[in-house]
Amino acid sequence: MKEIVCILIGYFLGCINMAFIVGKLNGFDIRERGSGNAGASNVKIALGWKAGVFTALFDILKSFAAVMVCRLLFPDFELGPYIAGAMAVIGHIFPFYMKFKGGKGYAAYMGLLLAINWKLALALIVWGVLVTLITNYIALATISTSMIVPAYCYLMKRPLEVILIFVGLMIIIIYKHKINIVRIWKHEEIGLRKTENPKAE
Repeated sequence: MKEIVCILIGYFLGCINMAFIVGKLNGFDIRERGSGNAGASNVKIALGWKAGVFTALFDILKSFAAVMVCRLLFPDFELGPYIAGAMAVIGHIFPFYMKFKGGKGYAAYMGLLLAINWKLALALIVWGVLVTLITNYIALATISTSMIVPAYCYLMKRPLEVILIFVGLMIIIIYKHKINIVRIWKHEEIGLRKTENPKAE
């Protein structure tokens, strides 16, 4: 029963896709602009930095909230926060009301990490910023971060269930970025420093 509650709380919080909402408030579907992704990086491309940062913060907070709520509800269920946070990421990527076509999960993933291990999260945020600034592609930051975390959990001898949760998220995130990987290889990916609306800079 605890597992089901954590799954539902995490998934439905994750399904609140601010990129989609912000796009609709501005009269368009964010998935039809820029990179076609319903996430903060594409909001930045379509509407500028302010909207992009707002969206990213919301996505971080919803995963953080999912972890904290389940931690408070079930203080003795150690795996609960991991399940809730992971499901928030999955809800962000596969929201039911968007025909399961959501974002790529980076900000939501970082919200999970901040709630679970804030020191690791801050280190990976710095890592992600550096990777993005150097390459101009946030997709590479997301992919590399998703690969570092399960390796870290393994080295720190975390429970097998925790390692498997992060391995599962890694596989989903890499799969969702397969088009980005191809675009980067072909030099066709839209960089984070590019915007569709010059006035939005």
